[in-house]
Amino acid sequence: MPRFEVSATGLAGLKLVQRQLRVDSRGFFSRFFCAEELRLAGFAQPVAQINHTLTRQRGTVRGMHFQHPPHGEDKLVSCLRGEIFDVAVDLRRDSPTFLQWHAEVLSSENGRSLLIPKGFAHGFQTLDDDTELLYLHSTPYVQSSEGGLNPADPALAIDWPLPLGELSARDAGHALLTPEFRGV
Repeated sequence: MPRFEVSATGLAGLKLVQRQLRVDSRGFFSRFFCAEELRLAGFAQPVAQINHTLTRQRGTVRGMHFQHPPHGEDKLVSCLRGEIFDVAVDLRRDSPTFLQWHAEVLSSENGRSLLIPKGFAHGFQTLDDDTELLYLHSTPYVQSSEGGLNPADPALAIDWPLPLGELSARDAGHALLTPEFRGV
């Protein structure tokens, strides 16, 4: 019996994963990860790294982050507490959806995750205070391969649901896109 319902989005390879919850008087049970089922959805490598974040203030934006080849990574992003507006931007230079974005609301209540393939930038805005996320990565982080987009870049025109709140100096400092940007 499948524990996940996987849906395509408008960007090739980017998938919404709905965990199936078994609810009773005690609460719920859900399978968070299954290598066999998620391999069929596109998460084909073993999990190499798991990151956990806590973001204190509603409206905060983290991102838009990616890894340059050969350290590109698949990510499975899930919200454990609170709610986020989760965004992926297609950076694959030969993709028909190059520089287009897709967003989903992920929350502790809705049991959704976003499966983000290599070649995408990722970021999110918290819609609640004290929001926690868990990220499963297919490859370890390599600092020399990190890249980022400015979340306020008008060329991306991300329709953030709240005014942009706190940004790290690193995220705010990413240059705006120029016509020379060729993606990954």
